[in-house]
Amino acid sequence: MGDVEENDYVNVPKYGLKNNLDHVYPEFRKGNYKPCFRIIWEMLPFFIRYLWYYIKAQFTGKSIVMDGLYPLTSKQCYGVPMGGIGSGTIGRGFRGEFLRFQLKPGLYEHNTVDANQFIITIKDDKDQTIFHSLLSTNKKKGLRDWTSTLDGSRCKYTGLYPRSWTEYDLSEYGVTLKCRQVSPVIPHNYKDSSMPCAVFVWDIVNVSESQRTVTIALTFKNGTGTKKQDGESISSSNAFSFGESSGVILHHTVNKMPCTYALAAKNRTGTKLTRCLYFDPNSNGSKPWLQLKNQGEFEERCDGQRYGEMAVGIACKTALKSKGSAQLQMALAWDMPTVTFPKGGKKYRRFYSEFFKKENASLYIVEYAFENFRDWEKQIYEWQAPVLNNESLPDWYKSALFNETYFISDGGSVWVSPSSEEIKEYKDNDPRKTVGKFLYLEGHEYRMFNSYDVHFYASHALSKNWPQLQNALQYDLRDAVFMDIPDKVYMLYDAETVPRKVPDTVPHDNGDPGEEPWLLPNAYPIHDVATWKDLNSKFVLQTYRDAKVSGKGELDKNFVTDMYDACYKVMIELQKSDKDNDGLVENAGKPDQTFDVWVMSGPSAYCGGLWLAACYVMTIFAKLLNKECDRLRFQNILDKGKESFEKILWNGEYYNFDTSKKESTAIMADQLCFQWYLRCCGIQDYPIISKENIKKSLKTIFQNNVLKFSNGDLGAVNGWINGNIDPTAVQSLESWTGVTYALAGHLIFEGMYNEGFKTAGGMYKSMRDKFGLSFDTPEALYEKGYYRSIGYMRPLSIWSMQMAIEEKEKMGEKILVCK
Repeated sequence: MGDVEENDYVNVPKYGLKNNLDHVYPEFRKGNYKPCFRIIWEMLPFFIRYLWYYIKAQFTGKSIVMDGLYPLTSKQCYGVPMGGIGSGTIGRGFRGEFLRFQLKPGLYEHNTVDANQFIITIKDDKDQTIFHSLLSTNKKKGLRDWTSTLDGSRCKYTGLYPRSWTEYDLSEYGVTLKCRQVSPVIPHNYKDSSMPCAVFVWDIVNVSESQRTVTIALTFKNGTGTKKQDGESISSSNAFSFGESSGVILHHTVNKMPCTYALAAKNRTGTKLTRCLYFDPNSNGSKPWLQLKNQGEFEERCDGQRYGEMAVGIACKTALKSKGSAQLQMALAWDMPTVTFPKGGKKYRRFYSEFFKKENASLYIVEYAFENFRDWEKQIYEWQAPVLNNESLPDWYKSALFNETYFISDGGSVWVSPSSEEIKEYKDNDPRKTVGKFLYLEGHEYRMFNSYDVHFYASHALSKNWPQLQNALQYDLRDAVFMDIPDKVYMLYDAETVPRKVPDTVPHDNGDPGEEPWLLPNAYPIHDVATWKDLNSKFVLQTYRDAKVSGKGELDKNFVTDMYDACYKVMIELQKSDKDNDGLVENAGKPDQTFDVWVMSGPSAYCGGLWLAACYVMTIFAKLLNKECDRLRFQNILDKGKESFEKILWNGEYYNFDTSKKESTAIMADQLCFQWYLRCCGIQDYPIISKENIKKSLKTIFQNNVLKFSNGDLGAVNGWINGNIDPTAVQSLESWTGVTYALAGHLIFEGMYNEGFKTAGGMYKSMRDKFGLSFDTPEALYEKGYYRSIGYMRPLSIWSMQMAIEEKEKMGEKILVCK
């Protein structure tokens, strides 16, 4: 069969997002949920303050980190995005479109660009064009002469991150076509995972009885589809032949930052490559379109001029004998090595740029991609195969685990090298010296980097697959603990004016991509996060997990030593909220934790459990470092706190939400978050509460929050009270995708396999098959009609399910699931 590959590494997998190119999802949901009148009335002062904040920001140009007035609506179209980690991403739709650009660091532009296309031309043995079409079924607005005559029902898409396959049945024209899109997202391979590129492998088969000549063209315009910004760019193009590839480079700017696109094809005997160095993306597109249709190639002309908006293209033309085949390899790279943030001006070098010369780096990236993509695929296959080939696991899970991982690259991630001054300051064992500094967003709509209350859940994806990035992030958070920024900021929830950053507290986030991250933490504008009751505990618990991973199962003493001072100080600061000295921290009658509109009062299961787990970890740290006084201090707190926790919160079936009269008996889906995290840390005993109570609580949560909520098809609703969904707050009404995956992981840790996979499986299948939310996973789902905050970080907690599965298999237990 000529050049066409057939092996396990490259074949279309059984699992993943699978749609025909004409697929329409059965249910459309919206992101603009409106709460009931009672909640609106209770929160009216906050809404008024938010509206004023919003209007003021519009006039002053201040960044809005959470846009509550114009939430994003999912386009129900997303497929596997292109690009590695931290170097910008360009999205793809399963119908073939190019959309959702994140080249400006941490900032998304939700544009679908009509000029960015793959185009096919098929000629018969008489050199007559018998088929000419866009290889996309997406409806477009511009370039009116460009048309798609694909039969979407005969074209199939499979997306299994970080690769996708599109199969085109054009057999009525004598050809079948398959495109494999490969992005370098590879666990433990830091260099290659940082690459800003994607490779497209086109396998073409002539199934007719006569010759066919096939042309595949790739066109691309400057910028990201934002009209004003793209028009302000000074753009130019050049043809190139470099190493074993040829193509076009397109020089332009994105928000005044220099960027180069490289469209390339691997040189191949029997394939003719032609280039289009300019066409107007705002025209009808007839010139390049007719060139391809009539000749099957572009008319190459020297250009050399500079433009505003412009587009370019490459075309690969090959002749196939009857029953013959050919493979074309194409690549798209984007070189944007230096980035800045709007309010600072400090320049950062993206991590990938360390590996290439500054001049013509895009050409070296393309050449590197062509040389290495087969090895990337081998590594990706070897990463995924143990899961995909595990017959004990349900099919949906094999799709979910990898496709939810999309957020590592397509979560606004920014990966930069440290400055020379920073390198001098870092200790020899500081991971930032070798892997740089890493940021990613809380969500596409919630524009705060490394939101730590949420990262607590999501961090397992990094820890399991790129642990050095997780360690680098943790060192940045450690440094931020000691920061003192007295600048006053206005809090929208209660109208308080507070210091931006209080020392000896864990920041909510590392900053806003619209300001200056790292230097200006706590972009979150709703509450005074210095008073939150979960952040400090979560820092200690993550330190323990990271130390275990760094020590390959044993605590890394150097890591603990580097973190201990920060851990100790944040714990002493948090202890101040234990007003009655009973060993439990107390919530302040406001939403002072990650459920930031759901009020907790007094000791709560969520914050109290996290606090006790952190105290337990502190006793281990202190013992390791021979700090006996510290060990005794935290052991004393732990002993008192455990007794109080049982006495105050245990009701015989589960742990009460808090100690308020209004909410105390609510069943909180995340009440055992602390024990889930200890299990994720490899702690298999029960140092805080008994195994019996954990089992009882999990059964209660499953029977109520899961099974009684939308028949178990939408995950675990956050709150359940008196036989119904808890109506107290917006967030008590919601099912959080990341909490659901975490709960599922905990159920698996406890051997409740059917319950665990039912909890997560119903939710995932609803999002993938009904709502069209693949590669766009929201923070929250409502029982009917709505979601909140699409493209969110917390669902990366699905990796805790995999950790639980691997622990059970290591112990010799067989995962038995009713399928």
